[in-house]
This record gives sequence, structure tokens and C-alpha cells, in this order.
Amino acid sequence: MEAYAIHKNALIKPRLARMTMDLIRGKDVETARGILENTNTKASRLILKVLNSAVANAVNNFGANENELVIKECYINPGPIYKRIKFASRGNVDRHDKRSSHITVKVTDNKEVK
Repeated sequence: MEAYAIHKNALIKPRLARMTMDLIRGKDVETARGILENTNTKASRLILKVLNSAVANAVNNFGANENELVIKECYINPGPIYKRIKFASRGNVDRHDKRSSHITVKVTDNKEVK
């Protein structure tokens, strides 16, 4: 049984969020929650919300046991880039890119759905 959750258009740079995501990849849910709660980054707060949502989907939709869940896949893809202007020296204008991310977390208990 496999359940997942996605947070689309999260306002965080994908490269910054991937550093936090690498800490929890392949771990069980309780260990991953402990790591994310003790990591003081914006990415950890966003990833924790997605992880909790994926666990709730597994428990409510498939009747999985929360203690047996393991993170099967987790990845961060780039989302849309919001292009803004930034005033530069000597009357010039530069571009300031505001990058966003799509955060995906899949959890499984390694059992088949009947």
C-alpha cells in the first residue's frame, strides 16, 4: 500500500529544500518527524506538513498502521519561477527570480492492497 501527498508552488528554492529532504529519505515516519522537528529551516516546516498529510492519507484511505509506515520516495521538483525586477546601479534594472518548488512525499508499509 502506498500513499502520497504533494505541496505545489511552495515558495522555497528547490536547492535549499533538497538539503533538508536528503536527511529523511528512506527513514521510518517517526524518525523523519523527529529530524524535521529538530531542524530549524523553512524547508523542514514545509516538508513536515507534507509528510503528515501523506501519513494521514495512508491511515484514513487505506487503513494502514502509522507505526509501520516508511518513506518510500521523497523529492522536490522546481515549480514556476516568478520574475521580478530589481533596481541596479547607474539606472539599470536587473531581474530577480523568485523560485518555487513542488514537494512530494510517498509513504508505504510494504504490504499489498487486497
